[in-house]
Amino acid sequence: MDRSTVAYWIVIAALFGASAFFGLNVEHQRRNIQQASGKFENGDIVRLVKVVDGDTVVVSKDGKENVTVRILGIKSFESKVEHDIVSPYGKAAEDALKRIAEDKPMRVLLNSPPKDKYGRTLATLFAGDQDLGLQLVNQGMVLVYTVYPFPAMQLYLREQEEARSGHRGLWANSEVSGRAEALIKEWQRNIP
Repeated sequence: MDRSTVAYWIVIAALFGASAFFGLNVEHQRRNIQQASGKFENGDIVRLVKVVDGDTVVVSKDGKENVTVRILGIKSFESKVEHDIVSPYGKAAEDALKRIAEDKPMRVLLNSPPKDKYGRTLATLFAGDQDLGLQLVNQGMVLVYTVYPFPAMQLYLREQEEARSGHRGLWANSEVSGRAEALIKEWQRNIP
């Protein structure tokens, strides 16, 4: 074999190895998140364990079993996609969520049904009298996720419109807001 063929196969092997490594790591993280599946009642007081992304957290009640909570009614951009213009906004949503929830007791208001298809608890979280999801929408950190209707959806949509017209957060960047608008239109087509 000539040098270029050997180099080609070395690159292919390296890419395959990296793909396997990252795929296994993602699967491990997914399994850990899904295993955090204790039970809560409406009104339970919980504390933040970690922010998974801008719309998902792990919380615990009385420092015991961890539970993964998908915050109802919001969707953040992914923060871990390299070289994507929306990634910094996903990271900003994570940071804002951590800032809002860290070291504060939060009250759980469960959705009906209380779990999503991934086994995560679907809930609205309140720090004091503040709805965390609504705060993130108001700051322009996340989008209102309308595929599955929820009781406060109209309030969330009004806050999103205010964030959009005020050019807050992701709405300040025309390319990012264009992506957001495309997602919103896609979600509207998928409403049952």
